[in-house]
This record gives sequence, C-alpha cells and structure tokens, in this order.
Amino acid sequence: MPAEKEDNLDSVIADLVDDDEDESTEQNGTSPLEEMQASAEVEFSGPAVQLTERAADQVRHIREDEDLDGDLYLRVAVEGGGCSGLSYKLGFDYESEEDEVIISQGIKIIVDPKHMMYLKGITVDYPDGLDARGFTFDNPNASETCGCGSSFAT
Repeated sequence: MPAEKEDNLDSVIADLVDDDEDESTEQNGTSPLEEMQASAEVEFSGPAVQLTERAADQVRHIREDEDLDGDLYLRVAVEGGGCSGLSYKLGFDYESEEDEVIISQGIKIIVDPKHMMYLKGITVDYPDGLDARGFTFDNPNASETCGCGSSFAT
C-alpha cells in the first residue's frame, strides 16, 4: 500500500477514535478508557502483579548473570501486537515517578499505570521443563490467548 494511502487510513482511524471518545465523553463525562480503568479497579482485589518462586529465581539469576545496575527493576508491560492483539513485555528498567511499584517474592516490579488495567492479577511463572521453558503469563483479564502464551486479547 502506498505511504499516502496508509497516512490517509491512519487519519481516518484516528478521526473515528476521536469522534467516539468525544461522543462518549459528552454523554457521561468520561472516556471509554477511563471507564475501563475504573471498572478494572473496582472488580479486582488481590495482588496486582505477582511472580512465582521459579520466576523470581530466574529474575535473580538474570540480574546476577548480566551484572545489572542496582537501580534497574523488573518492568512488566504490554504493547500492541502479537497473535491476539496485545503482547507481554518483561525487561529491566529504571523506575519513573509515575510507575506503580509492587514487591513479589522479594523482587521489585515496576508497572506503568496505563498498563495496569491489562495486568492486574497477572501471575508470571517460569516453567523449566522439557515441554516448556521461559516466562509464562496467567492473566485473569485475558479473554483469549495465543498458543505461544505471549499475547492476549481483552
């Protein structure tokens, strides 16, 4: 598709999203995103993000092997993409003023508050068997997941 047509399509989509948000905000004073965040906060109780002992051990192992700066913490996030629409991201990052901080299994976890609505209640594990190896995510917010377990839809 030529770049000009892609730009036009992006503009049309952006306008539609803006129109929907404007209409919804005019009707009840909140945007759809704010409504989703509010309902997620009301419906959930329990640990926001937790690690299993195996996942925490693996995080400690990676931190040791990579000789990471003590000010780098485990960031749990989501991004657009993947088989099901959203993908999980794990990595080490510096804490920002906006981040929510969670301690699980002695590991400091940082999460951007914008991502929390997708992550509340998630458990991160690290199976180490022959049939599965690597970080896995058990997300109560996911309406569907992909076969690889690294993406989901709400």
